[in-house]
Amino acid sequence: MVSKYDHCLWELLLRHSAQELDMDIEVVISNHPDVRPVADTFRIPFHVTPVSPDTKAEAEAKQLELLKDVDVVVLARYMQVLSGNFLNHFQNNIINIHHSFLPAFTGARPYNAAWERGVKLIGATAHYATQDLDEGPILEQDVISVSHRDEVDDMLRKGRILERNVLLKALEAHLDDRVIVYNNRCVVFGD
Repeated sequence: MVSKYDHCLWELLLRHSAQELDMDIEVVISNHPDVRPVADTFRIPFHVTPVSPDTKAEAEAKQLELLKDVDVVVLARYMQVLSGNFLNHFQNNIINIHHSFLPAFTGARPYNAAWERGVKLIGATAHYATQDLDEGPILEQDVISVSHRDEVDDMLRKGRILERNVLLKALEAHLDDRVIVYNNRCVVFGD
């Protein structure tokens, strides 16, 4: 599942196309039509399910129907909060990429917050989605240095590289059954 940012989707589909991910990709679901050309490039079925506060339940019901034969859901920069009902269908099987080194800078604009604080490191975190936003068991993280010369756009560019790599590593660990979840923590065994 993805919203408008396509960099993580491109990475996953390229790796899948190169037979570097041992999985089937059944569908790409988005709440916007923007990334349809990416899915079309790889001949993956693409479905748009617009989400608003008034249509959330209906949209999620449609998404769940599309995902009925899926074992793992990847939120490749899907910028919607999932309901408890949706999450309950895939406990510890929804992997989210967050564009921050959690637990720092939760929410939708972490690079802006990091820039305002003058941090020297930014990061990305892949975690299992839970009802507690951005607080699920952490699968993978990475960081990169930034400096006073970096603007928010520089942090976004650097962060997108981290996001792609962190999400890929987390998904590989999940697919390889190298993850044990216990008390909101992940033990991830090496490859």
